[in-house]
Amino acid sequence: MQVRIYKPAKTAMQSGQRNTKEWLLESEPAPKEIDPLMGWTSSRDTMQQVKLYFATLEEATAYAKKEGWRYTVELPHARHVRPKAYADNFAYNRVGRWTH
Repeated sequence: MQVRIYKPAKTAMQSGQRNTKEWLLESEPAPKEIDPLMGWTSSRDTMQQVKLYFATLEEATAYAKKEGWRYTVELPHARHVRPKAYADNFAYNRVGRWTH
């Protein structure tokens, strides 16, 4: 079975860093089947529902090796946060004009 290990990005609906500190191991999606009678899409792969969280990358890779799974690791992208303050909107040395 093929799995991937990555650190999930924060969602757009939150301002904090919840669920971004741990490594996530999940299986690659299996091909879907179409039911000939009803036309519904289905899959027999129940591992798509399983998500395993690990504190470190080493723990996640060790678990995948122990289970005999092939895995790919996606390293997280560095996020550059530029500090800002509300008072910077009204600074005298502001580059652009301030208007309402």
